[in-house]
This record gives sequence, structure tokens and C-alpha cells, in this order.
Amino acid sequence: ADGAVWSWGGGSHGKLGHGDEEEQLLPKQVEALAGQHVVAVLTGEDHSLALTAGAVFTWGKGERGCLGHGEDLSNQL
Repeated sequence: ADGAVWSWGGGSHGKLGHGDEEEQLLPKQVEALAGQHVVAVLTGEDHSLALTAGAVFTWGKGERGCLGHGEDLSNQL
């Protein structure tokens, strides 16, 4: 594995990480994570998380602080 992240499906709340809320019918690489060696990816119903050796990235629906950004906002990666 090369550490790249790919996502597809419904894109509401920016949960796919493509900077928009569009539906992706085919797998598409998450460009915001290009160059990062992602070692794990976790997803929820409306948000996602990627873990590298030195950082955690979260995006999607951020209500009730589920993204860990200290705010109650949705975030597009």
C-alpha cells in the first residue's frame, strides 16, 4: 500500500474529503492528503478521519465536536 486515500459514495457535509458535497460514483483519490503516508482511515456516517505517523486529519459533519476541532462546524478537507 502506498498510503493514498480514496473515497466514493454520497458526499454530504464534505465527508468524502474532496472539498465539495458531490456524490462520487467511482473511487477518487483524496487530493488534500496527497504526499501524506496515511496508515489508517476511519469513517462515521457523516465524517472521516485519517491517521499518519505524525498527524490526525478529520473532515465532514462537525456537530457536537465530533471532528475534534473544538468547534461545532462542518469542515471540508
